[in-house]
Amino acid sequence: MRLNRLAIAVAAATLASMAYAADPIKIGVDGPFTGGSSSMGVSMRDGVRLAVDEINKSGGVLGRQLAVVERDDEAKNERGVQIAQELVNKEKVVAVVGYINTGVALASQRFFQEAKIPVMNNVATGSIITHQFDDQPENYVFRNSAADVIQAPMIVEEAVTRRGFKKVAILADSTNYGQLGREDLERALAAKGIKPVAVEKFNIKDVDMTAQLLKAKEAGAEAILTYGIGPELAQIANGMTKLGWKVPMVGSWTLSMANYIDNAGPGGEGARMPQTFIQEPTTPKRQSFIVAYLKTFNPKNSRIDSPVSAAQGYDSIYLLAAAIKQAGSTDGPKIKAALEDLKTPVEGVVTTYNKPFSAKDHEAVTANMPVFGEVKGMRVVYAYPDDFKKASEVRVKDANAKGAIAVKK
Repeated sequence: MRLNRLAIAVAAATLASMAYAADPIKIGVDGPFTGGSSSMGVSMRDGVRLAVDEINKSGGVLGRQLAVVERDDEAKNERGVQIAQELVNKEKVVAVVGYINTGVALASQRFFQEAKIPVMNNVATGSIITHQFDDQPENYVFRNSAADVIQAPMIVEEAVTRRGFKKVAILADSTNYGQLGREDLERALAAKGIKPVAVEKFNIKDVDMTAQLLKAKEAGAEAILTYGIGPELAQIANGMTKLGWKVPMVGSWTLSMANYIDNAGPGGEGARMPQTFIQEPTTPKRQSFIVAYLKTFNPKNSRIDSPVSAAQGYDSIYLLAAAIKQAGSTDGPKIKAALEDLKTPVEGVVTTYNKPFSAKDHEAVTANMPVFGEVKGMRVVYAYPDDFKKASEVRVKDANAKGAIAVKK
């Protein structure tokens, strides 16, 4: 009898040990952790780390721990392609989160699509991203950031309707992100019967925007609409300061990046941009996220470098975890099917995700959800008092929300 009890105890201990040692669920995390896009990439990565740590401390998913496989794509398309192949073939990830740069996403996603591995774009906003495989029967690409078909009409509405500027210039970088965003802006302007007085391009790492700004100034531009990332956007603000010509900047969400705010200094004040998340403790969930993030990563001046990226990175992990749990499996097609029909709402930082996706709709954010932020006092605050007053009311997905324009490939 004693031997039987001993055998049972040993067997139970062995089973417990096996369960504890169960292989972790591997999730790829791809973003630029160095270079000009790094404030977005690192903030996203840290948001992901925070969510993974919380989930693992709560027992993981399906009795298994989550393990992230992080890779720095350096905002380079070719590097993203290499990483995608590695994550699929070597690391055997069950899903991928990330992508900051639209070009890297478009270059890399096909490998996950072919392998039937879900991709959750948590920062990249190029309108085509979730439509890249519309010609295929199944689509493994999802997104929980605000697509440019949402942002571009918001930018135009802010500049033209709310603030009354009729002569606007567009300055956009030469990447896929910048040029696709420019196209969205031009379509949104055309919908209001307005043609930009100047449309200028610049390259990543350009430090002199004088020529582009002079053309905008000579054309009588009353405002500059932008599509680019922090360092170059700061050069636009600095260029206006040098020229002694100051007009408002209204652009995509990237005007909230720390390397725009810090590099532009006083010249960057007043810039406005759509935001899915502003670093204010307006709900208990947002407060707990901000406190945990600041305590864990201790960013300079208690300011998250890219609050939007951090929040969306965090939320993307909880969405995937919910799908894996519901699917009861780490099989790609089953995770995808669960994402398209999530039974239980997921409380996130940006929103509470209630049926965020369907088989034909892989966008979690709709046009009613973002608000306008403004650079003020070297940080992003709510541009409009009414939005701040209502910030405790969580904005949820509304597929019928107006504001988006048609996606064109």
